[in-house]
Amino acid sequence: MLLISKSATSTWRTLCTAWVLSTGMTVLLCAGPGLAAAQPRPLGEGVLLTDTERTYVQAHNPITFCVDPDWWPFEVIDQLGKHAGIGADLLALTAERVGLPLRLYLTRTWEESLAASKAGKCELMSFLNRTPDREEWLIFTEPLLIDPNVLITREEAPLITDLAAFQGKTMALPAGTAMQERLQRDFPALTIIQTSSETEAMRLVNERKADMTLRSLIVASHTIKKEGWFNLKIAGQVPGYDNLLRIGVVKSEVTLRNLLNKGVATLTAQDRARAVERHVALKAVTAVVTDYTLVAWLAALMAVAGATSMWWMRKLKRLNAKLKHLSVTDELTGLTNRHGLDKAFRAELERVHRYRRPVSVILLDIDHFKAINDDMGHLVGDKVLVAFARLLQSGARQVDTVCRWGGEEFLIICHETPPDQALELAERLLQAVRQHTFPGGRPITASAGVASALDGDSVVTLEGRADAALYRAKTTGRDRVCLAQGAPADSHPGASPVKPSVESPSEPVGVKPT
Repeated sequence: MLLISKSATSTWRTLCTAWVLSTGMTVLLCAGPGLAAAQPRPLGEGVLLTDTERTYVQAHNPITFCVDPDWWPFEVIDQLGKHAGIGADLLALTAERVGLPLRLYLTRTWEESLAASKAGKCELMSFLNRTPDREEWLIFTEPLLIDPNVLITREEAPLITDLAAFQGKTMALPAGTAMQERLQRDFPALTIIQTSSETEAMRLVNERKADMTLRSLIVASHTIKKEGWFNLKIAGQVPGYDNLLRIGVVKSEVTLRNLLNKGVATLTAQDRARAVERHVALKAVTAVVTDYTLVAWLAALMAVAGATSMWWMRKLKRLNAKLKHLSVTDELTGLTNRHGLDKAFRAELERVHRYRRPVSVILLDIDHFKAINDDMGHLVGDKVLVAFARLLQSGARQVDTVCRWGGEEFLIICHETPPDQALELAERLLQAVRQHTFPGGRPITASAGVASALDGDSVVTLEGRADAALYRAKTTGRDRVCLAQGAPADSHPGASPVKPSVESPSEPVGVKPT
């Protein structure tokens, strides 16, 4: 938190800059401490009330409301029993602009506030997300403030790009919150650890008692700085999980909700920025500052913070790009892996079926590869795999896609290729393998299965037929190509006539009879 003297107010009026929090949130600062509090307007200024609404305001004096008593900096009930925080400022400003008097209903916990609202002891709740459970007894205004939720982990944890992939992980969340309700529904594989407060949820992550938490960007930034938990980091964001913080009104009070919506509509970006600034960025004190040194130091501090934040955002972007690349690339050979191939191959098959174009696949396997690992070691085996991958890349056509299927198996997608041409390509590749000198000096051969797409084929069925053809090649002598059985060549879209091969052990190795 930054401390600014009241005597520096005039200087601050000349300074307008962007304060970029370490988490990447930007808050606009263009006003001095003397302007931190919301500037009052005459009641009803710019707000047209109907006769029904004016009568409602006169008859309901005051309106009772419930809050979260421990959700700083959004809202708390302070030691004097008053409502304070960002939400308190925005609610007060909204009510003031439509002339609604408010009275706080005191509670000790968020659960008590929810219970009081359900029991009708308070007519509105000040600052909360809309959820299906809450819609059973509340109606909601437009958002007072939109604040993104972010995933918080320890520094050593990986970035999170897909929360659904983190099965069996634990997430600490305050009990009774909208995010707890949604996450339990959307990600049932996560184990939710309920806590009594925001701070406790983040402390469990800090102490390695939970893998992560999902918290407001504003709250996370404030808590990490306040508690000194700099071994925590923002590891990602869940799309669609922003906090749209609204006023909740009991269902019977539609007129009250409509009145509050008129007040919310008057809130400007500056109103919201001042509320955030007041409780997150600035605090006025009474010490006297007679020069401009503080302003200069503060400007330099903001510049450094902004540069650091931009560096971190660029680093996060690079890491995300690297993670995406690694997820679809085989680390050893540099080829596309099976995961990276599937999505593109599904799209290719859709195009094949739509336009009746040919496509074939060649599934290859290095013969007796286990013996290479056993006799010469896994390091030599890895070098053989890399050399084999390079040989396939150089022997395949530029339009073909080569990927590592797994272990010593490789798959080639032959685009716009009928089965006869795919067979010829497979034979050329096997001949190249026979003639190549691999690491370790041992002669190496390979077997291959070829399948071409049939009407109605899926990725699974096409690859399955290629795998069955490869199995036949392995069991009938190896070092040969087999075409998938049960697939007449003329049933392949765009295929030219070809007779499927059927090898027999008596024929020369690698020769395909016609």
